Amino acid sequence: MIKNKFKVLVLLVVLLGYACCLPNELFESPTSTILESRDGELLGALIANDGQWRFPKLDSVPNKFKQCITTFEDAYFYKHPGFNPVSMVKAFQANLKAGKVVRGGSTITQQVIRLSRKNQSRSYFEKVIEIILATRLELRDSKETILNTYVSNAPYGGNVVGLEAASWRYFKTSPHKLSWGQCALLAVLPNAPSLLYPGKNSKQLINKRNALLKKLFDTGVIDQTTYELSTEEPVPTKPQMLPQIAPHLLQKIAMTQKGERVISTINTHFQELALQIVNRHHKQHAQNGIHNMAVLILDVKSKKVLSYIGNTNTKKQHQKDVDIILAPRSTGSVLKPFLYMAMLDAGELLPETLLADVPTTIGNYKPENFSLNYLGAVSAKEALARSLNIPAVRMLQDFGLTRFYDVLQKLELSHINKGADHYGLSVILGGSESSLWDICNAYCNLAGTLNHFNENSSQYYTNEFQKAGFSSDFQPNLGALNFDKDVFNAGSIYFGFEAMKELNRPSADNSWRHFESAQEIAWKTGTSFGNRDAWSVGVTSNYVVGVWVGNADGEGRSGMTGVATAAPVMFDVFDALPKSAWFLKPIDDLVEAKVCDKSGQLASDICPYTIKQIPLKGLDSGLCMYHKLVYLNKDRTYRVNASCERLDDMVKTSQFVLPPLMAWYYKTNHDDYKYLPPLKAGCEGEETPVMAFTEPLNTNTIIVPKGISGERNKIIFKIAHTNPEAQIYWYLDNQFLKVTQNFNELAIHLTSGYHTVTALDEKGNSIAKRIIVK
Repeated sequence: MIKNKFKVLVLLVVLLGYACCLPNELFESPTSTILESRDGELLGALIANDGQWRFPKLDSVPNKFKQCITTFEDAYFYKHPGFNPVSMVKAFQANLKAGKVVRGGSTITQQVIRLSRKNQSRSYFEKVIEIILATRLELRDSKETILNTYVSNAPYGGNVVGLEAASWRYFKTSPHKLSWGQCALLAVLPNAPSLLYPGKNSKQLINKRNALLKKLFDTGVIDQTTYELSTEEPVPTKPQMLPQIAPHLLQKIAMTQKGERVISTINTHFQELALQIVNRHHKQHAQNGIHNMAVLILDVKSKKVLSYIGNTNTKKQHQKDVDIILAPRSTGSVLKPFLYMAMLDAGELLPETLLADVPTTIGNYKPENFSLNYLGAVSAKEALARSLNIPAVRMLQDFGLTRFYDVLQKLELSHINKGADHYGLSVILGGSESSLWDICNAYCNLAGTLNHFNENSSQYYTNEFQKAGFSSDFQPNLGALNFDKDVFNAGSIYFGFEAMKELNRPSADNSWRHFESAQEIAWKTGTSFGNRDAWSVGVTSNYVVGVWVGNADGEGRSGMTGVATAAPVMFDVFDALPKSAWFLKPIDDLVEAKVCDKSGQLASDICPYTIKQIPLKGLDSGLCMYHKLVYLNKDRTYRVNASCERLDDMVKTSQFVLPPLMAWYYKTNHDDYKYLPPLKAGCEGEETPVMAFTEPLNTNTIIVPKGISGERNKIIFKIAHTNPEAQIYWYLDNQFLKVTQNFNELAIHLTSGYHTVTALDEKGNSIAKRIIVK
């Protein structure tokens, strides 16, 4: 070796060069972004950055195509070391005889090298390089890897590169579902893709395909029947459109995983059913100028996305590319259940606690019910089921705006992020914005909390609240189990869902309770100011379905409400899903208690009551404040006391008594409500208030605008009296104005400054309101 050290050194250099001559990655071309369902079905694809349809490399080459491509291109592929000397000699002889290159004699391995070298001009020197690199590739990679590399990068005509892209573009199916005829056609395409491809020289293409099929038949790969049927298969005339079943999810994925193949959690069957439902409803809504819609289906138990429809297939001028699922929109009333659950959780409310539903003014804010009517008093459960605005605002005022804002942060409503004071009390009625993504995730996590509480010996996961995943490898990390709730306790969530279940469904589904096959769904709608956004979100133990309907540009439409437009879509989707059982009661988080039949509060000693289950924290809520112990004369016509009636002649009883304003509206909806009898003449004691101002309410400063004529407008004053037939005497600054009866309201012209408006009934009961007029 000492004598031949120069030769050895040269040999080592050559071997080192040979070992390093092949780059680690032969192909660095950009690839298309591919989205597949959890079953491996193609949901959509985005073209690669260089304008080519080039899918990421396949996991494996289908056996049919493997037989076709090796038979056509390289019959000895599994035997040669990277090149075939016999084929090369035959090619040399044929080229020499023709005086030009008519045959290449390259193996599949050599073709991989040539493709990776960007199709260098053909020459004998280039052929030598290909042989060297091909043998090196054979030493590095397996035959299957080499074959896969070839079929993933071979040209298939036009801007189609690779077997998978060609399979979808020409036959609209995956490579593993190709027939023998289709495989044979795609096997002959890379041989001359610029001359032979679907739509160009079809006759020559058919002849080459059939020749390959004949060879497969002659070698016993296929039988005669398969051969004859395959030769009769039609040839595609033009490339097909790729599936676009989840285009908005595809765009979302491309933001972080561009050029990758992503296997999602999407259930193809659910996605297609939801698309059909969306398309059907969109055709109806478009006639009313409503062009956009979004649907999201989440799996409660796995926290995975099962269906993702970001918008309708409308026109570009109607913003069809906007992903509504991620867009912040006015929430309408969809946040109301969160407030209900929060107050139950804090022990500040029982499920059917009586709430005031009367004209309300808080500062300069005057909420109104959607119906513009008032019930006077209504249970919290019914207020939620009927989506009443005034009880919700009054609940929020009692609970505290800052506390509720903190709750929304825990629910991870990311778009509500400007501080409690920015939103004010209107946050509960749509004064804030959130996305369908965040809202559905919040409800999904609440349902998951309830499910897991019953499944895990009344314990909670520390990381229950998290966003759903759409990648197949997503596995939620729920954390450890403990006895501390994450956001709400299970009992509060359960009663919240129970209340949501009582919402009156759209007319077509309103009789659902009469059918045993109907499933119980907790659901909530929302309609934003100006009818710009219509929401409907439904929850079962297995699924969350969220629907948004409207116009992406914010244009409102008459009649576009959550109940009328979004809820029918949501119920159609639930009807297409497998039925779910209703949530199990979280027994360990409930306790039996005496609940007043009228007020829904914990019963006092004088309340008629029923034993009911309530959340544990409900034991901290107050006793009934509406039942009063009163003494009446024997005829029960007057209230009396020891100052005017003998003890033997007094009747002690308990009576349900509401404040005058609540009582006045409550009476109009409940004929059985009885006012307290008046205090008997001559009896000592305080008279119970019998009337109250209903308008203007809770304000001492009034700004009087000018009318069209330039004169100041009059101000309307209204009185609610426990006796609807009472006569009311009106005074302004001690000056008599007028007597009213039945409809106790009066329009008064006021000048700037301080004024006192006094109302007096015929029995001497009076109220006064001091105001400042500007």
